[in-house]
Amino acid sequence: MTWDLFLTAFVTLFLVIDPISMVPFFIALTNEQTAGQRRRTAFASTGLSLVLLTIFAFAGDTILKTIGITMPAFRIAGGILLFLIAIEMLFEKRTERRENQTEASDQPDPTVFPLTTPLIVGPGAIAAVILSAGVGDDPLYAFSITFAATVAVLLLVLVLFLVSDVIARLLGKMGITVVMRLMGMLLAAFAVQFVVDGIKGLGVF
Repeated sequence: MTWDLFLTAFVTLFLVIDPISMVPFFIALTNEQTAGQRRRTAFASTGLSLVLLTIFAFAGDTILKTIGITMPAFRIAGGILLFLIAIEMLFEKRTERRENQTEASDQPDPTVFPLTTPLIVGPGAIAAVILSAGVGDDPLYAFSITFAATVAVLLLVLVLFLVSDVIARLLGKMGITVVMRLMGMLLAAFAVQFVVDGIKGLGVF
């Protein structure tokens, strides 16, 4: 029974977060950082994601209901934020901004946004942990299984992020540019789908 619940929660989170497809996004969003900065970003983004998903698994449903936020509304907001990042990636605004900055501390840090949220901790991941933690009659037991599955998925994300530096070297500057443009297009489509799903959830059409 325990293994079945864990496997269900793990597969659900794995499909929602999709760690494999996160690697190109990580490469594109951290291409201005040094190897050390990328490692810190990888640990920080996955660590913060674990904290946020744990909070939502434990009290997510109550939190959203208390502050009056529906999941469709959350999807729409996440989609809009993702679309703004996609625009920057497509038109190389990040590169232009880097050329105008003289200090590393002034460079935008993708750790919290968009890596942690909404790319890792998006509406789908939040919904997944809330639903998984609500299975059965023992809330504490369901939460522990959900937490274990979340840790497993995020460890996989972390490993892929850490080896992304090797992948980036193999791609080279030209390859990174191509990846950034391609991921910008995919991210834009991903963002639009978020908004569409949110509107459908609100029952607008």
